Amino acid sequence: MVQAYRFALDPNAAQERVLRSHCGAARAAYNWAVGWVTAPWWQRRAEASYGVPDAELTGWRPWSLPALRKEFNVVKHTDPRFADWWEENSKEAYNTGLANASAAFDNYAKSKNGKRKGARMGAPRFKSKRKARLACRFTTGTIRVDADGRHVTLPRLGTIRTHETTVKLLARIRGGTARILSATVRHERGRWFVSFQTEVKRDIQRVIRPDTVVGIDLGVKTLAVMADSTGEIRTVANPRHYDKALTQLRRASRAVSRRRGPDRRTGQKPSKRWEKANTQRTKIHHRVANLRADALHKLTTTVTRTYGTVVVEDLHVAGMLRNHRLARRIADAGFGEIRRQLSYKSRRNGCRVLAADRWYPSSKTCSGCGAVKAKLPLHIRTYTCDACGLVIDRDANAALNLAALAATAVTGTGVAGDQDTAQPVSKPRGADRKTRTTRTTRTRRKAGPGRAGGATLPHQRQTETRDRTQAQALTLW
Repeated sequence: MVQAYRFALDPNAAQERVLRSHCGAARAAYNWAVGWVTAPWWQRRAEASYGVPDAELTGWRPWSLPALRKEFNVVKHTDPRFADWWEENSKEAYNTGLANASAAFDNYAKSKNGKRKGARMGAPRFKSKRKARLACRFTTGTIRVDADGRHVTLPRLGTIRTHETTVKLLARIRGGTARILSATVRHERGRWFVSFQTEVKRDIQRVIRPDTVVGIDLGVKTLAVMADSTGEIRTVANPRHYDKALTQLRRASRAVSRRRGPDRRTGQKPSKRWEKANTQRTKIHHRVANLRADALHKLTTTVTRTYGTVVVEDLHVAGMLRNHRLARRIADAGFGEIRRQLSYKSRRNGCRVLAADRWYPSSKTCSGCGAVKAKLPLHIRTYTCDACGLVIDRDANAALNLAALAATAVTGTGVAGDQDTAQPVSKPRGADRKTRTTRTTRTRRKAGPGRAGGATLPHQRQTETRDRTQAQALTLW
């Protein structure tokens, strides 16, 4: 399997200048590729406005990585933007920018053709020197972890000391169970990091309870309520790291606001006191992010090492964040990150992760008799069944329904979606919808002539994507 090992770096002043130079070269190559590919788009638009026939319009330029490499290797010797300094950096820096540009154009074309899931993507734009994230990827050259366990060696960057020991990766490399494929340096949260993409040979560690199914209901008041097939219910409290740090953040933000900060309109540069105060505020944000990541990793690791089957809800987190009353606490809980970690950690232990249908009424359904309520407002935290009289916590009831869903929806084949032929139960109107949510169909807008490239991208088929009907109650990740 492919696994990443990430280590913090402690470069000296000279090494940090070289790191920033490589990341800047990657950004410059990306901007060149975007300008080179989109130049004919604007030319074709101008020619079309003059009445030039389609057959005589300026030809398209390819955005594949080999084509961009070939053209860039010719241009870098003569273009004044690169001719004086391109030899100072490794070729991998420029290849990083070209590869990112090629992937961006591919995603744009697939999104425009309706072949890419998610929100619609626009055409690639130039990266700002002020806002662009510093990153560079190395795939060839000298990439190794030094034998002392405290240094790494990268092409053209030399040997850089690590802030933490690298013995975990070093032991696997010496034992022949890991092989480094590439290395990526990145600057984030005020520190440089290096990530080694490695091919690791590791045995599957079986879960502790392979025959047990657990349903996980995520929430804000309680981070997770877990109910397994044996009837045991466990709750995981919400740490609320951001709420606990709000007092410190308010104090730090007031200190920043009292200093003379940057102003792009007038060209005013920030004062030294503003930079110092802003650094203190940033440290608080970084600490909150690290605490949140640590708590979520511990939760997901425990779940995937304990249970054989995990059932979670397919939450529309982006839509939930539009609720201005709960957005801050939903973002602090990290619902999307929990699902992402469960998806890849389950492969290490042979654990199966199932996602219930987004519109499955887990909270409205009685875990005792199966009756479904028409409405269940969020402020009602105790579920009371009108049919059998069951009184249970709302989140615990949802977790029990999720755990039972794996047994009722999956039969002997072991493939999600093998529905049982149970008799349909009549449901009140609106019972198959989540509380206080509306399901709308958003039609895609076809690009008109106002966008560069417009509706005539090469080999492009314009179709509108519509909401697909959910015929299965569970899906495998």
